[in-house]
Amino acid sequence: MKNRNHKIMDEKQEYYSLVKNVFKILAPFYDTVTMPFSRIRDKVVDFINATNGSRILDVGTGTGKQAFAFAKRDYDVTGIDLSEDMLKVANKKNNYETVKFAVADASNLPFKDSSFDVSGVSFALHDMLLPIREKALKEMVRVTKPGGMIVIVDYALPENNIGRFLIYHFVKLYEGKYYIEFIKSEFETLLEKSGIEITEKLPILLGAGRILKGISIIKLKKGEQNHRSRK
Repeated sequence: MKNRNHKIMDEKQEYYSLVKNVFKILAPFYDTVTMPFSRIRDKVVDFINATNGSRILDVGTGTGKQAFAFAKRDYDVTGIDLSEDMLKVANKKNNYETVKFAVADASNLPFKDSSFDVSGVSFALHDMLLPIREKALKEMVRVTKPGGMIVIVDYALPENNIGRFLIYHFVKLYEGKYYIEFIKSEFETLLEKSGIEITEKLPILLGAGRILKGISIIKLKKGEQNHRSRK
């Protein structure tokens, strides 16, 4: 057990170091590299159709493209990311009074319980180690109001076998080992365990991705609520 815990700690340290170093290099070019995903940002906003004036948390916001897509519809948006370099780019582009950014770890969000009407994460979960992904999802549920909306945009596979084969082998060339683990995992089971009930799904990128819309179904016990609210 001790060796296993050390291994997990080493993997987490490697992950955090990798994220910071990789995105430090990518930050100046990230918007160009992810240009094919640009149309998805507005599609996400249309699909979830959140109530006017909703407070939205954008986890793994990167250079803020999804946050800005929400802001265009007059939502109050908070974007968080591990990478200071990515957020520097986001802040330079920020022309919205309703958007703010902060450096934060998705697995330990610096917000009180039930702070947001909607919590979303776009193309970030597949880059996380499983233990970090599990904590990130639970944290998203915690900071979202009971019955509030959870939005997840990430990779998937088409239903037909040929499409699955082609897309899997293509995407793994540039996404690597974290993508492989993510695609092979029981992701929807993890969502359910985390307190998220999926209500709608929308395939994107010819089935290589999908938008999942769900609701937070976890209610904290009264004692736990009081403890967390004092933090």
